[in-house]
Amino acid sequence: MHDELRDQVLSANRELAALGLAHASYGNVSAIDRHASVVAIKPSGVPYAELRTETIALVSLEGVHLDGSKPSSDTPTHLELYRTFDAIGGIAHTHSTYASSWAQAKRAIPCLGTTHADDFHGPIPCTRDLSDEECGDDYERLTGVVIAEAVAGDPLDVPAVLVASHGPFAWGATAGEAVAHAATLEEIAHTALNAVLLDPALEPISSVLHARHFRRKHGPTAYYGQR
Repeated sequence: MHDELRDQVLSANRELAALGLAHASYGNVSAIDRHASVVAIKPSGVPYAELRTETIALVSLEGVHLDGSKPSSDTPTHLELYRTFDAIGGIAHTHSTYASSWAQAKRAIPCLGTTHADDFHGPIPCTRDLSDEECGDDYERLTGVVIAEAVAGDPLDVPAVLVASHGPFAWGATAGEAVAHAATLEEIAHTALNAVLLDPALEPISSVLHARHFRRKHGPTAYYGQR
């Protein structure tokens, strides 16, 4: 039952913990098989060290539990994002310290330097607050809805959103790429916090410099790295 997909998700979840982006059983990574409309995701409440291929949960895109342990309580959020954005192949949710600090402050992260511009073509947005009604029985799915509301344009151009009062969700073409974006997001959040502490009136970098750095790594004119 989708052992290769489960192995990818197992590896990505272990990497999330190894990078210090997740503690105890917090956070989760998922990936989707678009052809089968099946999602593999971390099981609910299981410490990362205890994860095994067979415990990785499988659910349908409609939310039916197919195999493995009980899926993460954040599964409806992941499913909503997969249903909304065809380009997304993997999702990583963390409670990493600095990104969560911006999320709890309900502040988007402006692009203050080229580290940000290398992988995020714009500020990293923060969602609106969920209403009291939205915090009811459909809370996790509606978290995905407010994340989608905050995405402007191609979701791979800015592959993360901060959920107000909660924490970050990052994504990519694969589960491994989602984890890499979550790690980059945490570094950006850390350095941005330091920068605004040093200069509270700091302005974002120029749009020209921002675009130059993003295009070096992304799109048809990219020339960063080995080809």
